[in-house]
Amino acid sequence: MNTEFIFKYLPLYEKAAVLTLRIGVEGIIIAILLGIICALIQYGKVPIIRRIVSVYIELSRNTPLLVQLFFIYYGLPKIGISTNAEVCGAIGLGFLGGSYMAEAIRSGLETIEPIQAESALSLGLKPAQVMRYVILPQAVSVSMPAFMANIIFLLKETSVFSAISLMDLMFTAKDLIGLYYKTTESLFMLVVFYLIILLPVSLLGRFIERRLRYAGFGT
Repeated sequence: MNTEFIFKYLPLYEKAAVLTLRIGVEGIIIAILLGIICALIQYGKVPIIRRIVSVYIELSRNTPLLVQLFFIYYGLPKIGISTNAEVCGAIGLGFLGGSYMAEAIRSGLETIEPIQAESALSLGLKPAQVMRYVILPQAVSVSMPAFMANIIFLLKETSVFSAISLMDLMFTAKDLIGLYYKTTESLFMLVVFYLIILLPVSLLGRFIERRLRYAGFGT
């Protein structure tokens, strides 16, 4: 293990980690918003749109992120829609994650007994208030384990961004291996930086799950 090489290129990995995390967070935010919208459409059984959402979920979950990124980055410019690599990464990650988030939230919504909504309506709450104050809090708590697992999954999926020439962690590691043949050192730093990103998220997820259980939600 060449420690001199590690310390020399540590700043390069730090810069790549910041880029990876920034795009990952942007993609996760898109995924959460898209997932909530799709889950509510499915839960509410909105005609026609529900079928479109189902097609989107099946398409997104059954195609690799790499293929989706290639389609956005290389395919869309053919019809006049151009994006840079960072925007492409965030949109691609959001497109993929939205389907997983939608299924996680939908499963949580379906665990809520209909009698709760009926009781809330009988007390004078409006449908939007019932969803906001009665159904969603319980559904989110029930789906929290799957929700956090999806976030970790999406952060790990950022490793394919190097395919569209983004200077992320994987691109940096492959670049250094190709230039200096320092495979062990390059991969060691890659693993360390992914642990730095993912381990706090995993611990935070466990903490939130425990808090929700203590509060009386979840299983």
